[in-house]
Amino acid sequence: MRFENKVALVTGSSRGIGRAIALRLAAEGADVVVNYVRSREPAEATAAEIEALGRRAVIVKANVGEPDEIKRLAAEAAEAFGGVDILVNNAASGYIRPVMGQRVKGWDWTMDINARAALFLTQAVVPQMRERGGGRIVNISSLGSERVMPEYVVIGASKAALEAVTRYVAAELAPEGIICNAVSGGVVETDALKHFERGDLMLSMGRDKTPAGRIITPEDLAGVVAFLCSADASMIVGEVIKVDGGYSIVV
Repeated sequence: MRFENKVALVTGSSRGIGRAIALRLAAEGADVVVNYVRSREPAEATAAEIEALGRRAVIVKANVGEPDEIKRLAAEAAEAFGGVDILVNNAASGYIRPVMGQRVKGWDWTMDINARAALFLTQAVVPQMRERGGGRIVNISSLGSERVMPEYVVIGASKAALEAVTRYVAAELAPEGIICNAVSGGVVETDALKHFERGDLMLSMGRDKTPAGRIITPEDLAGVVAFLCSADASMIVGEVIKVDGGYSIVV
């Protein structure tokens, strides 16, 4: 049990990639703060699965795009479990529109949730990590941070910003034993693809052009996140680890 007696806070963990990460960390011994913003039912299902693994779970509704809710999320995690050892900034949103169709509101919304939240939630939980002797922070990015994807401009820009935040946080906090990295997923088969007009095409193209021969699953990303949170990865600092089955090296 690599994470026995550890507490993990995973944003956006009621479904998809966040859910897979929460369950993987729980399977390896962590108690988990399950965060959601809209529907409580999937969060309750995730928490029930964590408890079935013999770990504790607490559910906190909070919109990480709002600074006051970030503070409350960190405070409720501390109240429930005494502090946080692992933070996974997974919650994401964004407006899927072409460049000429984007609006200021969509830019602000996407940046606030995908990039700003990671910085300020890190600020909120680091004092807890210091008290507990160190910690791990993993930010979830995507290939759109560096490669052009259809109608992905504001999300791609926000993920590029998130990767920059990762490096700055890593450089500043590593001397205290708080290690920060990012995981960048390729085409991952989740419900989020339903919001893309050509989601089915993205899946089929991703499958055809991935050397490993299949689409990435949330569990693939969760395994890498768990590794980065472990002692084995203590000297991996400020990196963006791609989990894409080789897609980016051939496309």
